Amino acid sequence: MFRMILTSLIILSIIFISACNGGGASGKEADYDATKKMVVDILQTEDGKKALREILADEKLKQQLVIESEVVKKSINEVLVSEKGKEMWKKLFEDPEFVKSYAKSMSEEQKKLMKNLMNDSEFQKQMLELMQNPQISEQMLSVMKGQEFRKHLEETVQQTLQTPLFQAKISELLLKAAEEKSKQESGQQSGGEGGGSGGGSGGSGGGGSGGGSGGSGGGSGGSS
Repeated sequence: MFRMILTSLIILSIIFISACNGGGASGKEADYDATKKMVVDILQTEDGKKALREILADEKLKQQLVIESEVVKKSINEVLVSEKGKEMWKKLFEDPEFVKSYAKSMSEEQKKLMKNLMNDSEFQKQMLELMQNPQISEQMLSVMKGQEFRKHLEETVQQTLQTPLFQAKISELLLKAAEEKSKQESGQQSGGEGGGSGGGSGGSGGGGSGGGSGGSGGGSGGSS
């Protein structure tokens, strides 16, 4: 049924295009409106909806639409840079969970990029040459000692402290430290209780043996 619909649409489109080429401007507009109405009517039927669902479910077709279609690319770009798109991104980045996931994904990519660069001999050579340049070294020291850099560093640290990813990491570390401290305290309490019971047993044993010795001594004195 799906193929029949597509075939019918193609045939009808060819017929209408041919008619448009032979007619005037008003005829072209009328034919276009008629074709548009016909396509809309077909898509609103159950068969049309089913065919559309099958098209959208095709993985290969979806990949082609995303990768190859310039119209789709242009539409997506326009949506992303539009006012509605900006508002959407703004709301997304206000969500701590989204920011955390986004930062994690970007962090992994940045790590991979830096690792690849650090393992690149050409990049290493360029960095060494750059760091060994006296002018660059002086400029770096001058910048690091400047008030603007310190202010920028302070702002960067404050922003880092306020990021959801950093806060989540700190919370995780604090919880872990609290758990370890609780385990240590529990272990110390168990050790203290064991030592106290051992000391009590030793004291009882010592008292009993002392009393026994005294009794034996008294018996010996009476016999003599």
